[in-house]
Amino acid sequence: MGIQDKIKILILDDEKQFTEELSGFFQGSDYESFEANTADEGRRILHNHDIDLLILDVRLPGVNGLDILKEVKSQYSGMEVIIISAHGDMDTVIKAMRLGAFDYLRKPFRYIDIQIAIERTQKYLQLHRKLKQMEERNSLISKTLEEKIDRQFIGVSPQILEVFEQSITAANYPEANVLITGESGTGKENIARIIHYSSKRKDHIFCAVNSSAITETLLESEFFGHKKGSFTGAITDKMGFFEVCNQGTLFLDEIADMPLTLQAKILRATEEKVITRVGDTNPIRTDFRVISATNHDINKGVEKKKFRLDLLHRLNTLHIHIPALRERPEDIKPLLIHFVDVFSTRFNKPNIHVAKEVFDILLKYEFPGNVRELRNMTERAIILCKGNILGIKDFPVKLPKNSPQEEQTESVNMKLHEIGLIQKALKSSGYNQQAAADALGIHRDALSRKMKKYNIGISRSEG
Repeated sequence: MGIQDKIKILILDDEKQFTEELSGFFQGSDYESFEANTADEGRRILHNHDIDLLILDVRLPGVNGLDILKEVKSQYSGMEVIIISAHGDMDTVIKAMRLGAFDYLRKPFRYIDIQIAIERTQKYLQLHRKLKQMEERNSLISKTLEEKIDRQFIGVSPQILEVFEQSITAANYPEANVLITGESGTGKENIARIIHYSSKRKDHIFCAVNSSAITETLLESEFFGHKKGSFTGAITDKMGFFEVCNQGTLFLDEIADMPLTLQAKILRATEEKVITRVGDTNPIRTDFRVISATNHDINKGVEKKKFRLDLLHRLNTLHIHIPALRERPEDIKPLLIHFVDVFSTRFNKPNIHVAKEVFDILLKYEFPGNVRELRNMTERAIILCKGNILGIKDFPVKLPKNSPQEEQTESVNMKLHEIGLIQKALKSSGYNQQAAADALGIHRDALSRKMKKYNIGISRSEG
């Protein structure tokens, strides 16, 4: 391998002896090494040389190594970074990996450890170069392929397959607004993306907006846009979300938290498909579909006068409810396998396998954070794993201490108790399912599923 083909490595560490020893290790190899003991020295080398790999100490004098990592990944997107540290701060390690670090080594380490890490990196860099060449030839399709990553639909349970069917139905009616409900972490935005990218609107913008994250003073400007000079700070004309989403989809997350002051204006815009920028008088016609989502019981918001009923009717043309992960445990295994594949590829840790007892344990876990929690715990497990087998210790979840027999008895008792509560609520409400669901504190769709599950009829003769 000629000098021009060598992998160029920068070692950035405040210990001069360490950088000299490591640089000496690379002499005569297939690597060309550079040394820096301060952040400024490192920046100069990065500016003057086409560095492929940075070996970075997370603690440097006067600067946080994570800040250097952010800077490097921002300015040199093709460069890989291996983080090293004499401290075993796992939170820092996880932050580093999420910021784009390729690997982590704790001091002191053997030369063979850094050699293995670099060999894995080198293979990645070679693949990355080939992909880069392909992207340059096929730049028009690369963005589409990237967008599809987060829109994969994973699940085998009847409940989630029904959600998928409902999503495709919604996609076939691109003018209809959709309300998606479900607990936090169930994947409401993912379903919204499936609807958008399976519809005729797929070639136009999908804009996701957190309805509760925008300050009230900027609400109108963000949604409707503004004209230059209309208020202090409006230095240019600006398009709002409705205008940006022309022919596309506006996804309103946390819709139940939208301030009442904005709801009437949102209603009018969704009805008329005409908006006017703040400070302007010229109406602008825009064609968009609204998909909204909430993890709250929005009907209670209506009852408490915190959400407009007419807006709910406008947004709720089609309704899709995503069950919690604990209600569809058969989806845990395929989701876990999918996430292991995603993160083992992302962190270049191939051939990662999951021990059978992991699936057994996770099937007993309640997953209060739903699919998002499973995704996060899998990411953490992949980052911290040292071998190629993920075991129980890699998924530290808290389970009930009941014996299997006690669990079975408790399950039977819970079932009987739940059936009794549902029957009582139905009888008390005159078999009005919405009223019964409100009395039980659950969504009407959840009540319908439970009635079907327990074969509970609604004949008044039962009373």
